[in-house]
Amino acid sequence: MTQISFHVNVPDALPYACRLLRKAYRVGARVVVTGPQRELQQLDKLLWTFEPLEFVPHVMVHAGAVADASVQAQRQGTPIWLMAQLTQDVPAEAVVLNVGEEPPEGVERFARMIDIVPAAEAQRDAGRRRWKHYLAAGHSPEKHEVAD
Repeated sequence: MTQISFHVNVPDALPYACRLLRKAYRVGARVVVTGPQRELQQLDKLLWTFEPLEFVPHVMVHAGAVADASVQAQRQGTPIWLMAQLTQDVPAEAVVLNVGEEPPEGVERFARMIDIVPAAEAQRDAGRRRWKHYLAAGHSPEKHEVAD
């Protein structure tokens, strides 16, 4: 069963995601970030600039990308993947980080998922819907309250 952690009351989701991804990279974890394409593009830019003297290696994986040898080599050597939908070529040992308002499909293949819930009321409501979705699917999500 997938361990699901909700990080709630996050003041600003994408900078928070950058800090989580930096921490994951430092400990050698593989992470797949999923969410709407627009937010993934913003996260891609932010990962280049949020820390002036540090780089968090990542790759944007576009839907329908050709699975040729060069693309596979790039993916395998990069610990953080940004992709709108989870695909079968995502390694099951990866941690899933959801920055979207919908639960990602196929999360049951993974051992761990982190779901970011911003403090804004509309986004908190979406987080509550995701929490109920996971409960209905038989998961036991845990809550991690984020302090300012």
